[in-house]
Amino acid sequence: METKQATRIQTSLLNGIEKKALVWLAGKQPAWMTSDILTLIGLIGSILIFCGYLLSVRNINWLWLSTFGLIVNWYGDSLDGTLARVRNKQRPLYGYYLDHMIDLVDEAFMFFGVGLSALAHLEVVLWMYVFYLWMTIGVSINAHLRSEFKLTYAKLGPTEFRVLVMLVNTLLIFIKPLREFTLPLSIGRYSISLTTLDLGIVAVGILLAAMFFTTMVKDLKYYSKIDPKR
Repeated sequence: METKQATRIQTSLLNGIEKKALVWLAGKQPAWMTSDILTLIGLIGSILIFCGYLLSVRNINWLWLSTFGLIVNWYGDSLDGTLARVRNKQRPLYGYYLDHMIDLVDEAFMFFGVGLSALAHLEVVLWMYVFYLWMTIGVSINAHLRSEFKLTYAKLGPTEFRVLVMLVNTLLIFIKPLREFTLPLSIGRYSISLTTLDLGIVAVGILLAAMFFTTMVKDLKYYSKIDPKR
């Protein structure tokens, strides 16, 4: 069965350096290493992220485990497709399905890990998670309709967000006032004391929502043009 692969659109800040690094790493992989194993390694990384955030309730230094998990997740999740392309062993249907289904599991571990830690409120994290899933679904729809798989928005992609989270983890570990800061907020009968991480999550959530609706309007204009009313 001949399958047309969606064109990957990747214009993130670190894309040039990352692409060279991934091709180099793919060339160094032993013969027994496969894309499926790398996908599993990425999943293990997300579990480490979850455990690190969960255990940070006991000791903030467990965030180092989450940071290590982000590196492991990047290694597996970013290298699996590159390895298949370098070895010319792509499986467009199987690979696309497996990669994106595991991505959903990875993201759940990451978001719920943060939400179940003492650093942020679960309801705030889930609010951002909804917008993130909207973006993910939008990308998948366009991959089907336009054969374009867009990985970057505003020069930011998955790798840049991983680096940002690693930086935030480091700041929270070393700056006690930063992780202990709270901002009381009341909306009607609902009251919450937002943490520093909550505020950051709200800011990113607003950014994701803005990108989602902006992209949706732009895409609707495109589809309306190529599929006019009759």
